[in-house]
Amino acid sequence: MMKKLVTVILLLYAQIFFCSVYADTLTENNEPKIIRQQTIQSRVNDIGSKLLNANKIEQRIVFVYNEKEKESLLTIDPSVMSREVVLYDGYYQFIQNDDELAAYLARGILTAMKSYHGFFRGYLTALQIKAAPKKFEIVADKRAVDFMVNAGYNPLGLITFIQKSSPQKRFDMISTKNLASRRLAIIYEYIYTKYPYYLKNNTYLENEHYQNFLLSSQENRRLLMEKIKTQSKENLKYD
Repeated sequence: MMKKLVTVILLLYAQIFFCSVYADTLTENNEPKIIRQQTIQSRVNDIGSKLLNANKIEQRIVFVYNEKEKESLLTIDPSVMSREVVLYDGYYQFIQNDDELAAYLARGILTAMKSYHGFFRGYLTALQIKAAPKKFEIVADKRAVDFMVNAGYNPLGLITFIQKSSPQKRFDMISTKNLASRRLAIIYEYIYTKYPYYLKNNTYLENEHYQNFLLSSQENRRLLMEKIKTQSKENLKYD
């Protein structure tokens, strides 16, 4: 009787173990995780290659969807010298359309491109990026807009992506990153000045996240309108 009971308990434990292992291979919708990963990777490859081709980027850059690995800080080897654009699942959850995915990949492309430029196969360029990360962040945002437009994507997707994924800090004096609101204001000004078509024919007006951007950026956009009205050439100090 005791042996039979032990056998039953062992079978139950085995069943629970195998069920839990099988469950770990499924998504919330009971879709095999490998299928989801392959689908996302294919989407990333297609949009990434379209960006590279449309912008005639000759350097070889690969795109990787990484579900588990956490984002690392900007360092010389992993993120600049690797010549990869890695999309982490923590960021993918904020992406709702191809414009937003193109926005994320376009910014990564510039970082990967930099590893091909400069002395020592990009080593010096990596040090320069590390020394002035705020300046590079703004440059990457503007180049991402250019890359997106050249590939046929709406650059307002960069605004909605940042609006959702980048929290607002109290200040950025001791940070390696700019205030999210300042980044958004600079991107908006860049689009307004260089690509006004996307604001005159704004397909994002009904987008809730774009509406939230308009609501939270009223003062910065007022400064921009005043600059345009007075034809000033100064760089605005956005908050």
